[in-house]
Amino acid sequence: MRILLLGEYSNVHNTLAKGLRQLGHEVTVASNGDFWKDYPRDIDLSRREGKLGGLLLWAKLMRNLSHFMGYDIVQLINPMFFELKAARLHWFYHFLRQHNKKIVLGAFGMDSYWVRACREKGIMRYSDFNLGNTLRNDQEAQRYVNDWIGTEKEQLNKMIATDCDAVVAGLWEYHMAYMQFFPGKTTFIPYPVELPANRKKEKEQHKIKLFIGINKTRNKYKGTDIMLEGARKVVDAFPETAELKVVENVPFNEYQQRVEQADVMLDQLYSYTPAMNALLAMSKGVVVVGGGEEEHYALLHPHTPRAIVNVQPTLESVTQKLTELIKHRTLLEQLQKESVQYIRLNHDYIGVAEKYVRLYERL
Repeated sequence: MRILLLGEYSNVHNTLAKGLRQLGHEVTVASNGDFWKDYPRDIDLSRREGKLGGLLLWAKLMRNLSHFMGYDIVQLINPMFFELKAARLHWFYHFLRQHNKKIVLGAFGMDSYWVRACREKGIMRYSDFNLGNTLRNDQEAQRYVNDWIGTEKEQLNKMIATDCDAVVAGLWEYHMAYMQFFPGKTTFIPYPVELPANRKKEKEQHKIKLFIGINKTRNKYKGTDIMLEGARKVVDAFPETAELKVVENVPFNEYQQRVEQADVMLDQLYSYTPAMNALLAMSKGVVVVGGGEEEHYALLHPHTPRAIVNVQPTLESVTQKLTELIKHRTLLEQLQKESVQYIRLNHDYIGVAEKYVRLYERL
């Protein structure tokens, strides 16, 4: 098959492309590299800042129209698959629809169905937008509500979701959001991860290294502030046993090198499921403290170990689970091994690519 993967999110499309090529398919990745993360792509669609940047990107897209035609499958990373205003993307979507066979919409991140599922449908006990029946009203959460609800973005999202041939979701949360409206064409496929050739070896005699990455613009929204406070409390309580490394907004390659030195990563307090950041850490034998609710295990391989240290969205829960890991090094070492097994069973990029091929062939 000839497959075009449009857009990027945390290396999902680039890694999927590697798997599909291994299976003999012709794949083109066209993206902006996920902004500053700068992931590999075949066609660079990065944009300069400002209005001039928008005009230059439009011109670049028009010059590349011939590269967006004649595919068996076109998969969009998100309804906002190019860095243009939503109103301008309608034309590009219809162009893709007219000049290719099938369109697949990715449910991989922020969009209107996800926001509404969190705020209106009562699906999530907690999420980026709610804590029980209470809606979160912090500035970052409200910004996404204003961005996706009752806007041009939501109109675009609804149009594509209704018109496309399939929706593929990478997390349990996104799967549930779309299943409410499109149960007949929504499919869950885990994110693809390329296991490192040589994962880090466990060391028995050293301080347990806790790691947390901070994105200043999404600190409270993702619960990083609470996780950081919990980690600091535990390190203060066990200074001879544990230490904390904090990284803020560093390039992807440097970030991954820092992760490899860690024993435990704290990531995404309000999630039910580990996303790409956590999955990459797990593939290196790093234990993830974050989202690992039972709902998400139900979608995975039946022999998947409960490798994620699941926490509730409270400071007390984070502190308690970290304390258990610090006090029980044998549990930590067991979870390190199970983390790699979790990835091997569910996220190996070749196996994930095979699931995509089965979806594409059904279409």
